[in-house]
Amino acid sequence: MRDVLRRHWGYLPEERGLYPKVGVEDLLIFLARLHGLSKAAATRQLSEWLERFQITEYRKKKVEELSKGNQQKIQFLAAIVHDPMILIMDEPFSGLDPVNAIILKEAFVEMRRRGKTIIFSTHQLEQVEEMCEDVLIINKGQTVIAGSVRDVKRQHGRNVARLKLDNDAEARWLDTLEGVQVTKRRQDYIEMQLQANLNPNLIVEAALHNGGIISGPR
Repeated sequence: MRDVLRRHWGYLPEERGLYPKVGVEDLLIFLARLHGLSKAAATRQLSEWLERFQITEYRKKKVEELSKGNQQKIQFLAAIVHDPMILIMDEPFSGLDPVNAIILKEAFVEMRRRGKTIIFSTHQLEQVEEMCEDVLIINKGQTVIAGSVRDVKRQHGRNVARLKLDNDAEARWLDTLEGVQVTKRRQDYIEMQLQANLNPNLIVEAALHNGGIISGPR
């Protein structure tokens, strides 16, 4: 029974727990076999994920020879190469550049399509909103908020919108709108906090009036 349970769980720690002197292929097949896979099955799984992560050329390299970003990919593969049903991850995006973070997100989506349950901890609420169905916020070991992401946002009045403008990236006119507080100004978007019950269409109308819009509040 213990072997069956071990086979169905995967865990990604925040701190890397890889053997630096061991080759990538040998390490991942070894870990997969500890979880009950045959060598042939482990090799098939490994080949699929190395190709997906675009790191097939590192198959024979030692872990210590890889960059930090690629080591994080290998740490992730160590958690999933045995094809677990439940995956628990602690700060999985730590140390990843934007390109590798996107690749990892796509891997999460693929695992969800396969019917896997994914649980991960993060301090980045935007990651929760983008990727999760349910959220649990804990403070000093006590549950503060729990429920679906949609319900939690509704209940606690968090109403965040992003606006992509055709021109005028600063969009200082947003500062004059009642019930709107700009929280981020980036090259490709502006993020704002909206007062509860404010109609986002008012922002779209103001944006059109002030020069153009690529995409409106979401």
